[in-house]
Amino acid sequence: MARSRAATGRRVSVRSGGETHILGIAYSDDVIEFLRRAGLNDPGLLLDDPAWVKWRGGRPHEWVAA
Repeated sequence: MARSRAATGRRVSVRSGGETHILGIAYSDDVIEFLRRAGLNDPGLLLDDPAWVKWRGGRPHEWVAA
């Protein structure tokens, strides 16, 4: 996940089959819903697993501008 150019929120993207798909902007752990819609099972368990989620531009679960 990368920090958005906006003051708050983070862009959420998923890599699949060698392609990157932008799912939207997350403003809280509602990113779980993005991941669920992308077809991931138990996405809430994946947020803190670095093998699944790469947090960029801030710490995990940080949604406001630094």
